Amino acid sequence: MATARTTRLSTTDMARVAVFAGIIAALGLPGGVSVFGGVPITAQTLGVMLAGAVLGARLGTLAVAVLLALVAAGLPLLTGGHGGAAAFVGPSGGYLIGWMVGAFVVGAIVHLGGRKPVWWRTAAAMVIGGIACVYAVGIPVQSVVTHLPLGKTVIASLAFLPGDAAKAVIATLVVGTLVRAYPRAFGRTWALPVADDAEASPVPAHR
Repeated sequence: MATARTTRLSTTDMARVAVFAGIIAALGLPGGVSVFGGVPITAQTLGVMLAGAVLGARLGTLAVAVLLALVAAGLPLLTGGHGGAAAFVGPSGGYLIGWMVGAFVVGAIVHLGGRKPVWWRTAAAMVIGGIACVYAVGIPVQSVVTHLPLGKTVIASLAFLPGDAAKAVIATLVVGTLVRAYPRAFGRTWALPVADDAEASPVPAHR
């Protein structure tokens, strides 16, 4: 019985998941912006990073899963107004699945040990989860779908790295701002501070 209680989603949890699914969808509305030599950069990966960092591994992954379920059902929630099952079998399909992996890893690292987020751990989470994990799933699938050798697919994908790095920086700054200005956004009680954030005190969860 105790396990059931700890894994059950509260109304607040469901609302927060819905909000972040909406945020990720909204970040796709502007479409791609061409920067860094004409490479189109989209903002939805930023939403994935923030979902994992703010909601944590479990709820962050669920928020992404809700969005992808709506996309699979046909809603045009991806950048450029794309949606439907075809999005998952195209060249970008692996990246969509990688979003769930990335959100989980971001949340796991940001809230490692139940401690309060600090900038260096948040930054590492964005790079490892928000970039590396997404690429690790997306690139091999893209290689298979496009029939392009894996090495060439990796090289082609590096063109998107500067934009993703910029999103990782923005996400890190946003998380740091929330920790200082509105810690209740994280909806959790943090463990006693350790050396790297010794000046901070635990913040009670918002129920």
